[in-house]
Amino acid sequence: MPNSTWDVSGGEDTLGWQPELPPEAGYPLFIEMAQFNSDGRKEEWRESARWVKFEEDIEEAMRWSKPYVPSIQLSALYELRRILEGAEVQLQFNCNSEERACRLLVDTWASNGVIQESERAKVLQTLLRPHVHLYETATSIIPTLFRKKKPPLERKSSSSATEFLRRNSISSVVYRQPTKEDKEKNVQFLRKIPANAECANIMVGQIQLLTGLKQPVAAFLKLKDATILGNLTEVPLPTRFVFVLLAPHGTNIMEIGRAVGTLLTDPGFKELAYKAETKERILQGIDLFLNTTSILPPATWDASIRLEPPSVAAGGGHGASSHGGDEEDNGLTRTGRIFGGFFQDIKRKVPWYWSDFKDALSLQVLATWMFLYFACLTPQITFGGLMGLATHNAMGTMETMVAGCVCGIGFALFAGQPLTILGSTGPVLVFEKILVHFSESNGLNYLEFRLWVGLWIALILMILVATDASALVSYITRFTEDNFATLIACIFMVEALKNVMLIRHVKHGPPITRGLNDSALEFMNNSPNGVSSNAMRDFDDGQNQTAWNFDYDVYQDTTPNINLLEALQTETSQSIFLMSLLLFIGTFFVSYMLKEFRMSPFFPTWFRYIVSDFAVILAIAAMTFVDFKSGIPTPKLTVPEKFAPTSSERGWFIPPFGKNPFWSLFAASIPALLATILIFMDQQITAVIVNRKDHKLKKGCGYHLDLFVLAILITVGSLFGLPWFVAATVESLTNVSSLKMESESAAPGEKPIFLGVREQRVSNLLVFITVGLSVLLTPVLRHVPMPVLYGVFLYMGFSALMRMELFQRILLMFMPLKYQPDHGKYKSVANDDV
Repeated sequence: MPNSTWDVSGGEDTLGWQPELPPEAGYPLFIEMAQFNSDGRKEEWRESARWVKFEEDIEEAMRWSKPYVPSIQLSALYELRRILEGAEVQLQFNCNSEERACRLLVDTWASNGVIQESERAKVLQTLLRPHVHLYETATSIIPTLFRKKKPPLERKSSSSATEFLRRNSISSVVYRQPTKEDKEKNVQFLRKIPANAECANIMVGQIQLLTGLKQPVAAFLKLKDATILGNLTEVPLPTRFVFVLLAPHGTNIMEIGRAVGTLLTDPGFKELAYKAETKERILQGIDLFLNTTSILPPATWDASIRLEPPSVAAGGGHGASSHGGDEEDNGLTRTGRIFGGFFQDIKRKVPWYWSDFKDALSLQVLATWMFLYFACLTPQITFGGLMGLATHNAMGTMETMVAGCVCGIGFALFAGQPLTILGSTGPVLVFEKILVHFSESNGLNYLEFRLWVGLWIALILMILVATDASALVSYITRFTEDNFATLIACIFMVEALKNVMLIRHVKHGPPITRGLNDSALEFMNNSPNGVSSNAMRDFDDGQNQTAWNFDYDVYQDTTPNINLLEALQTETSQSIFLMSLLLFIGTFFVSYMLKEFRMSPFFPTWFRYIVSDFAVILAIAAMTFVDFKSGIPTPKLTVPEKFAPTSSERGWFIPPFGKNPFWSLFAASIPALLATILIFMDQQITAVIVNRKDHKLKKGCGYHLDLFVLAILITVGSLFGLPWFVAATVESLTNVSSLKMESESAAPGEKPIFLGVREQRVSNLLVFITVGLSVLLTPVLRHVPMPVLYGVFLYMGFSALMRMELFQRILLMFMPLKYQPDHGKYKSVANDDV
């Protein structure tokens, strides 16, 4: 097995070539092997194997095998080397067509005495036989009498070649170009080949003409200019290398051809072949390949077993520094000038501003918008309810939704890192509770005092921006980031579970009581021995309550000491809790499985990617439909129906001078300083996590600009009595994860390569515009069950947690050594230290 660690491009080495490489040496190669097939009636070159990065063979069922790591016989490599020593090797071959290449090659063989003059025509005829690829619907040789009424698909291969064959008394053959339908079938495969790829064609065949010869006839050609050689290759890509082997019967031509294909897939030998100018360099390259090849003993490994392609790390090495080496480019060093880092951030982001909108033209952005809308709306409504309790309705759900809309739109339009999602956080809620308690203890108006606290916070943040204080972010380590993100992810998961369990303890009125007047409910509650089933039927007929099919016989007078309404509430509560639990778990598992569906072997790639992108939306829709069909009244999402402050005692604008004494303006600076530390750490740690090198962001960071925009938004929120929003860690990580891009041209058998994140502002902008319009969507949103949204929270927390290296290391504590991942860091560090 090859171990490609040898270097052919740096400095002097044992082969003595110069370090420069031609630019095309970096081009990927698509390699195709064709075997000559003759059954007495027709002769053709049939495709038998191909390589993009791994080998694929045509199986007996006329389909491509699963890609696998090629394993070749050592004897085939030695035989190939021996053949090349006496073969025709031309490394500056100049031709522009298949027919010309074949003629020049045959002429060279004849002039060198490799073949006899009388065999020239037969050899040329053999080389010019049509090539048949697996994707084609019919054979490449079609007799004229089978032509249909459709426009003729046949053509002569070329007039010059035909005349040459006629002069040598060889009957001409009719060739068919692949139809449009044929080519369309291979478009999907063409997408898997990397851009700028070139081809290498391997032609091996056993012909009776050479049965009297003891040595095979072979040639290795490197075209001076890569050229598309007709239908030689199944994809329309230019050919750079051609290897031809014509041998007598009994020669193991297939293994020799596979050896050539395996050599050309090796990066080291490929670079050598591009640069080599003599046959000796090619032979020395084979020697180097042999020197770096590992051999598996046949007694412990079956050669018929195909080796699975190795997994490819998608996001760079684990444990890499988040900021190392690029601090200056990302604004993480002090400039020594007032607002120096802030202006650098602006200069860095302005060239990308238009592309932040243009790059959003993707279904992936649409899926992210719909998913994050529910992911941001639900916690805002929940947070708004908690805020109303903490502030005695000075700020509630409506204020929280307005704050989300204003802050989200502002940050999406002007932030340095638009992938960061602003949201309501627990630490800010705790601070608001403390501020309310302080205001009440000192006889201050809470909203007015909070206004001055917010203005002080904005002022301090501006000072931090002016002094490039965000450069301190460079001292935040990966361990700190993971601790913070793991804590937030665990809080998300615990809160989701806690909210679902609370449904069990809520007393839900049974559907039978809906529409009943107060006297009816009082009659049911005060009945000493319950209500008989007959009485309930009579009462139900009078009330016309026929929408709910209820078994009254369960509640007969056999339980004289149990109140009927209480019994109904108990059973209904249990049913609602059970249904809520099923919706909660179902949403989590459907979201997770559909997201992982991207790597599934089922269905075409494009379909799997679309399903994966819309995984959470599909889960919400499916579970909402299940809830609707069940008819069980589970808790639903509640959205305010009118645009008005929660408390009728306040307006939308908070007057800065009113009921509070003058000294409170300066006293507000003390809690503002504490809140600034809280907001700065929350914002910047989340920004550091989003800007990790693992995410391969290309448009740069904007720590100073983010803080400046946040100061403006806090000022607006303070003036209008709106909650303060800061970076939300889990939502931001979810946003980044849902916008990850992978290569579309992954070689067969190769995992898609992580390319980076789709950096744009549109998804963030649309999310918060929709949040602001949620009041208009109340008729639709009130059908979404809360347990479904709690399931989304559980999925968000779980997916964020699984990406944390800290959590992965914790899992190693429960994993036997033999099952631990084969990462280099685990080999050099003791398990206890990890």
